[in-house]
Amino acid sequence: MESTVKLHSLKVVELKSYAFALLFVAGNIILPQVCHLIPMGGMILLPIYFFTLIAAYKYGFFTGLLTAVASPLINHALFGMPATEMLPIILIKSALLAGAAAYMAQRTKEIKIQNILAVILIYQGIGMIAEFALTGSFVAAMQDVRLGFPGMLLQLVGGFFCLKAISKW
Repeated sequence: MESTVKLHSLKVVELKSYAFALLFVAGNIILPQVCHLIPMGGMILLPIYFFTLIAAYKYGFFTGLLTAVASPLINHALFGMPATEMLPIILIKSALLAGAAAYMAQRTKEIKIQNILAVILIYQGIGMIAEFALTGSFVAAMQDVRLGFPGMLLQLVGGFFCLKAISKW
């Protein structure tokens, strides 16, 4: 299950970077609102990361990072979610996701399920270490693995199919 993709590494000076980031931020605002209709939906489905993965893999690090930073901050400002105490770790994990996804896409130039799995393992693994360092709580650091496994599967499968769908753009 692989496909060569048309990748873009949009730059800071390109208007496209901001236009695509705005589109993906909108997705990262709408998807969490839908997921929060389910009890503990945010903690289980990890929706704030979904479009960051797509943005960074398809359009490069800058667009991914812009999406990664703006999404949680705008969601917090508009809806109070994520909670203030969760913002630092969500920002860290989002930035790690943007970096890992952009790197993997640039390095492989392919959409493969194992590449997306590697991206998820990298950002979650390093993110868990960062969360443990920030909170001192192993339980808090493991929460995405314990509760968010369905969300990581959504990122893996949904991310793969979404990237495949837009691979020729």
